[in-house]
Amino acid sequence: MSEFVTVHRHEGGVAELVLDRPKAMNAVSTDMARAIGAACAELAADASVRVVVLSSTAERAFCVGADLKERNSFSDAELLRQRPTTRGAYGGVLELPMPTIAAVHGFALGGGFELALACDVIVADETAVVGLPEVSVGVIPGGGGTQLLPRRVGAARAAELIFTARRVEAAEALALGLVDSVVPAGSDRDAALAMAAAMAANSPVGLRAAKRALRLGHGMDLTAGLEIEDAAWRTVAFSGDRAEGVAAFNEKRKPRWPGV
Repeated sequence: MSEFVTVHRHEGGVAELVLDRPKAMNAVSTDMARAIGAACAELAADASVRVVVLSSTAERAFCVGADLKERNSFSDAELLRQRPTTRGAYGGVLELPMPTIAAVHGFALGGGFELALACDVIVADETAVVGLPEVSVGVIPGGGGTQLLPRRVGAARAAELIFTARRVEAAEALALGLVDSVVPAGSDRDAALAMAAAMAANSPVGLRAAKRALRLGHGMDLTAGLEIEDAAWRTVAFSGDRAEGVAAFNEKRKPRWPGV
């Protein structure tokens, strides 16, 4: 799609959004942020995409966060003008309507970790090092980190990690819930694609509705959450996918999802 982001289509409705600025370890420049946002908009509008994997071509990193060399050249006015573009990148990943999986290896720091946090599931390999070190350079996590991290690990743990700016290696990251699985070095992408294939075998309508219920219901009181779930149920209960799923179960065959 651009110099810094590519999209690969795999069988079964899996799409791979690849961060492809390896010489800079995928530091997110203005142009790269714009490309991420554009790629997400394209994927979000594509009904044939069932699951998205976010991966990296950089050998030593998933993404090291904002391009601080570029930022160092900005005036205050230029930094302010860049903000909507930056938010568009992180928001684009977060708002994808289908399930998303981050395949993380090496450094996933600052905005890089925020891109992973914007995904539904994070698969990391043994080389992964994650963290939100923004306060160590005089800013705060601004790609969703202050909101997404406590939703994963709780407010107190998120505060400790953000206030200390410390980096967390893979084993501890798994123990703390910062990532969801740890796989052998070099296998994060393959593991994420395998998980994506397993997800994509299910109803596209069901996957999107389940994600919507999970996202919208999080943080609500139980009564409100159940109403959100009921609304999502109603979108699938009378769908072609529901009819096909029930028929396939009774006929003991694999479903052929119409996706509507």
